[in-house]
Amino acid sequence: MTTTTPRNRSKGLNAGLWTAQGLLTLAFAGGGIWKLATPRAQLAEIFPWVGDTPPALLYVTSVFDILGGIGVLLPALTRVKPWLTPLAALGCAALQVSAIVFHLSRGESGVAFNVVLLALALFVAWGRHRKAPITA
Repeated sequence: MTTTTPRNRSKGLNAGLWTAQGLLTLAFAGGGIWKLATPRAQLAEIFPWVGDTPPALLYVTSVFDILGGIGVLLPALTRVKPWLTPLAALGCAALQVSAIVFHLSRGESGVAFNVVLLALALFVAWGRHRKAPITA
């Protein structure tokens, strides 16, 4: 029989936070790089909104995605200004809230992925700010 101690819970929370940070980095930075590297016409076939909006929207959101993805992992990993990690996670959450509102306003229903990313980002922001902060 195993018992759950505060230390075991803390290790589990920390592992969950690192996992969430890795997933957010893959989703945001990877997605942003992919959107910048893929021709706009090809993206418009996958995401209809790309063809319906100014090119600047795609490029600006892609750059924010990359910065957010890097920001949720790199400061914590390097322990250089790790207080930036929860702020980057809040930025990623804000991007997802904006994306959800944007897609719903267009009558699009596929926002489940955005909701998952929002939940992960809020988990990291909460966890790295309150429960398991990284020290410099």
